[in-house]
Amino acid sequence: MSVTNAPAARQGILSLTIKDKNALYAAYMQYVKNGGLFIPTNKKYSLGDEVFMLLTLMEETERIPVAGKIIWITPVGAEGNRAAGIGVQFSDQDGGMARNKIEGYLAGALKSDRPTHTM
Repeated sequence: MSVTNAPAARQGILSLTIKDKNALYAAYMQYVKNGGLFIPTNKKYSLGDEVFMLLTLMEETERIPVAGKIIWITPVGAEGNRAAGIGVQFSDQDGGMARNKIEGYLAGALKSDRPTHTM
């Protein structure tokens, strides 16, 4: 998984690429309304901050634009060596496109009890 700020972008725009199904499983937050993703970062955010992501999944060439807001923060140095980062809840502006694509890739794995970045 790679995260970069879009060139010359304000803090709220992220470019995220996830090419591995295990990384996608660990990052996806299925229990959140509209779905969401955990994004590893050391950058400071606050709960409720709005962000915009350009999401690239697996080997797709098309980037999915996703609006969302910060609903989870794992700080640097968190207990249990958890990765620092933010949880972004998807807005419903895209009609569930990002959630549907992610859940399509993770079909069958979503019922697993394997740990994720947030659970």
